Amino acid sequence: MTPRITFEHALEDLRVSLEEMGEHVENLYERMFLAIGAGDDTAVRSIMKEDRVVNDMERQIEAKCLTLITKQQPVAKDLRVISASLKIVNDLERIGDQISDIGELALRFAGMDIFRYSPHLAAMADAAKEQMRSAVECFLSRDMDAAKDVIAGDDLIDELFNKVKSDIVRFLRKGEFPEDECIDTMMIAKYLEKIGDHAVAVAEWECFQETGNIRNTRLL
Repeated sequence: MTPRITFEHALEDLRVSLEEMGEHVENLYERMFLAIGAGDDTAVRSIMKEDRVVNDMERQIEAKCLTLITKQQPVAKDLRVISASLKIVNDLERIGDQISDIGELALRFAGMDIFRYSPHLAAMADAAKEQMRSAVECFLSRDMDAAKDVIAGDDLIDELFNKVKSDIVRFLRKGEFPEDECIDTMMIAKYLEKIGDHAVAVAEWECFQETGNIRNTRLL
């Protein structure tokens, strides 16, 4: 087996590992909101603990990337793939953290419906999930056009966040719900916005691995 074939096998192994991490984070997200919707605090706590699996995946992928860089001497186009992979695992790990943060806030509601504080929160959760899924998919499939769609799609999440914020402010002014619950709902929306931001970052790294440019700046 030639060194190049060995290297390509290692790159494919890296791609598979990234796919597994992306699927695991998406699964955590889906299960978390199902548990929250069902008011199942036991399930929420269990899912929160699984964030450690995401951390382990991040470290394993980072090790694979560093091994490829130090032992294989990749050419520029391969180095872009490896460098971008190093970056997106951090974004995926942060999404895992934010899923746990959402779970921690949801526990304070003691099984009550967190979506009652804004009719736009559920739509925001759906949009953030779709952004996350699409971002990982475009990175793995090397689809820069799809990556640009993800980047453009962040406007919808920002718009929904502003609508949630307006709903919460209105409730606070009227005193219809406890202040703490309103603030916690606002924090959940903020974490969803951050998940959307991480999805955009993943999409931007797809553009980088194709072009060597990120945010109109040449890096490699």
